[in-house]
Amino acid sequence: MSLWKNDEELFAIARKELFTALVGDILDKLGYLHQFVAPAIKPLHSSMVVIGRAMPVLEADVFEEVASGSNNPLMKKPFGLMFEALDSLQPQEVYICSGSSPRYALWGGLMSTRALKLGAAGAVVDGYSRDTSEILRLNFPCFSLGSYAQDQGPRGKVLDYRIPIEFNGVRVSPGDVVFGDIDGVLIVPQEVVEEVFSGAIEKARGEKLVQQALEEGMSTVDAFRKFGIM
Repeated sequence: MSLWKNDEELFAIARKELFTALVGDILDKLGYLHQFVAPAIKPLHSSMVVIGRAMPVLEADVFEEVASGSNNPLMKKPFGLMFEALDSLQPQEVYICSGSSPRYALWGGLMSTRALKLGAAGAVVDGYSRDTSEILRLNFPCFSLGSYAQDQGPRGKVLDYRIPIEFNGVRVSPGDVVFGDIDGVLIVPQEVVEEVFSGAIEKARGEKLVQQALEEGMSTVDAFRKFGIM
């Protein structure tokens, strides 16, 4: 029997009881050993947590905003499909973008405003974000390489969205769960969401017993022997 009825209940439990290190441990146990993206991807504020279903976005570098003489109509469209991708966000989804070099901002304040209006859960980008003060004011969960004001316009375009991408070598497919906090961002493949989060919740509740035992003076050797958790 599942501990939650829908994504909203699962994500509420995760925000209250879980953290990425614990979920990552469960993924390791199941043989999914490479689910964390690079540690350079951090929240704009240490308190930010993101959890939701992946809405993957594929970005690419360009070298002028509108390319004349191009054989690809997309090269004549500023930002490529970025606006369409952003407008497609559904409640509880995470805008997760990779594919470009880290030369410019892939997320900003107006994008955060639109995403909030659509009920999105956050943004995770393999690049920089900008308009930091505005994003912090909105308290919109944003994970990036940090803040850098250089604009995407003449430097990058969204080529496609809602397709599988790779983020620092981690495969991200539409519907996977993206979970991030101050310790990192991980991807939980859609096919193991139930198993991973059930295991994580069980472990989290067990760790409370271990914490209590350690506070009462039990040794780590005895605690691990008794609870099998450390």
